[in-house]
Amino acid sequence: MEIRECTVEDVPLLSKMNQQFIEEQEPDTNMSLPHLEERMRGYFRSEYMAYYFCVDDKIVGYALFGNSKTPADLRQFFINRDVRGNGYGKQAFKLLLSHLGIDEKDIEVYAWNDSAIRFWRSLGFEMKRHNLTYRM
Repeated sequence: MEIRECTVEDVPLLSKMNQQFIEEQEPDTNMSLPHLEERMRGYFRSEYMAYYFCVDDKIVGYALFGNSKTPADLRQFFINRDVRGNGYGKQAFKLLLSHLGIDEKDIEVYAWNDSAIRFWRSLGFEMKRHNLTYRM
């Protein structure tokens, strides 16, 4: 597996992948592709960096990572549905941390996303706190 830094020219593909990510993470959120593209361009204008994960020159996933905060913000991490179950997620996450020189990371996962929780726990993540939201 290789990691490749994305540029603003990658916004269309990143946005399509982000749309799939959102469908899995927040099924009640319906953002149009043009809206996602504009939002992704905004990330590129800020402190965020995007990275592709490639296997045999095929893009298998991506990550969006912000480095202005301490600890750095893993905003999005996505492996394409059609290649899941091959260990690419674990490889990609470890490769990303190595590439960025990070040895410890906290993440946020929606409580209802059982598959994501299982994935992150398989990497050794442990529950540290619960975040609760109240809306009127």
